Amino acid sequence: MAKHGIAEDDLVAAGCFVATSPTTSRQAHPIRFRDAQGHTWDGQGDRPEWLQRAVNAGQSADHFRIA
Repeated sequence: MAKHGIAEDDLVAAGCFVATSPTTSRQAHPIRFRDAQGHTWDGQGDRPEWLQRAVNAGQSADHFRIA
C-alpha cells in the first residue's frame, strides 16, 4: 500500500470494509408453505425436498399453503 500511496483511510472511504450480510442483499419473503414438522418455504426458487416428496406421494402443494 505504501508503494502505491494508499492509506487505510482511503480504503475505508472507498467502502472496501463495508460488511454485507445475506439478508441485506436478498429481500425476505413471507412464508407461504409449512408442513407438520415445521419445514417452511417462501415460494421462491426451487421447490424444497420436503414439499417435492409430498407432491410425489400424491399430496397437493396447496395442502401446505398458509392462508
